[in-house]
Order: sequence, then C-alpha cells, then structure tokens
Amino acid sequence: MSKLSGKTAVITGGTSGIGFATAQLFLKEGAKVIITGRNPQAVEEAVINLGTGAHGIVSDTANMAHVNELPERIKAISTKVDVLFVNAGVGLFAPFEQTDEALFDANLDINFKGAFFTVQKLLPLLPDGASVILNTTILVHSGLATASAYSASKGALLSLGKTLAIELAERKIRVNCIAPGPITTPLYGKMGMPEDALNEFAAGVQAKVPLKTFGQPEHIAQTALFLASSDSAYVTGAEISVDGGKSMAF
Repeated sequence: MSKLSGKTAVITGGTSGIGFATAQLFLKEGAKVIITGRNPQAVEEAVINLGTGAHGIVSDTANMAHVNELPERIKAISTKVDVLFVNAGVGLFAPFEQTDEALFDANLDINFKGAFFTVQKLLPLLPDGASVILNTTILVHSGLATASAYSASKGALLSLGKTLAIELAERKIRVNCIAPGPITTPLYGKMGMPEDALNEFAAGVQAKVPLKTFGQPEHIAQTALFLASSDSAYVTGAEISVDGGKSMAF
C-alpha cells in the first residue's frame, strides 16, 4: 500500500526544485497534491508535468492577501490537508553592512512571516494526526558571511516549528523541520552572483562537504515523505539535517 494513499498534501513553492521533487514523490505514494507558486505560468507547467492527482494554486507566500485567501482556494479542491510542507522560500544574501531594509524584509516576509501565517490560516483544514513540515537550513546553526538576514529568517522558522510541536500535540499534529545543506536547486541561481563567482562559491562549498557532492532535491523529498507518513508517527519537534555531513565540517 502506498504511504500516502487517501491523503491530501499541500506544498508551498512547489513549481521547481525541492517542492517539485516532493510533489512528484508524494503523488507516486498515492497523495492528492496541491502545489502553490507565485508565477502563473510556472504553476501551470508544473501541474501539467506532475500529471494526474496534481493541482496548482497561484499564491505568493509574501503576499498576506494571498495567504488569507489560500484556505478557501484549497477547499475548492479538498476538504482537508493531511500534510502541509511549508517549502516556499527565498535566499537573498549581502554583507551585513550592506543589508538594507528591502533585502531584510524580502527574506523575512517569505521565509518566516509568510510561513507563520500559512500554517495558521490552514490549521482549520488540518485533521487530528496531520503532519506539518517546515523547510529550514543548516545555516541556522552556523555562521556564513552575507547570510545574516536569510539565516535569521530560517532560525525563526525553526523556533516556530518547535513551539508548534508543543501547541499542536494535543491534536496529534506532528510538526518537524528539514534542514537542507548544499542542495542543487534554482535557489543558487537566484543569489544575484555572476556565473563565475557562483561556480567558485559552489566549488568551495562542495569541497567542505564530507560526501564531496551537492545533494539533490530528491534527497529532501525522501525525508519529507518520512515525516509525512506514518513511518514517523512518534517524531515531532525534530530537525533532520540532510546535508552530506556539511554541518559537522564548518
């Protein structure tokens, strides 16, 4: 029997990278999957590529009007959300002294504020025993130059996950975090670095990974499946690093 048979999963930021790979796996395991994304064309193309069982909603996690509308739009597709993977995120980097309010807000609005209220607004749709998964980063536990606002936003998200694990335990709703390390996703291409500088940065990161390679979105998807399914029935408030050992080698 498929691990998510009869379940409905919502994946924010599901049009590419980790979100898309997770949607593919959840569909394979029998779930109805609803992805969100802020680009209408990207959402449409992702749903077509995902195939049967996939649904898409154009919704920007940084836009509170969109977040407030999300429950009603989901209810047009499903009456419940058994699995909520809060994956939508952005990584905007700058040296601390060059981090302006716009960059700070862009990181926090999507990575923390949007995530916070996405869970809050969708909570009435989560049945007892549901699973909430938050996508954080191993950078919460280490320092990386230029990542002050990004790391702070993800640190706040990790803290939220632990608090919610306690608050929602009475309803048997499990809340866990996945902390990716270096993963090959479109995020790196959005860092605003010239290609040669980006390649140099990536090579430097890879050299510090004990397994000597970047991870793939599918590695995160497999971890999300574990946390979404009954395989992790006694796991809540946890943070699982998927990083090739990188967090041991800073």
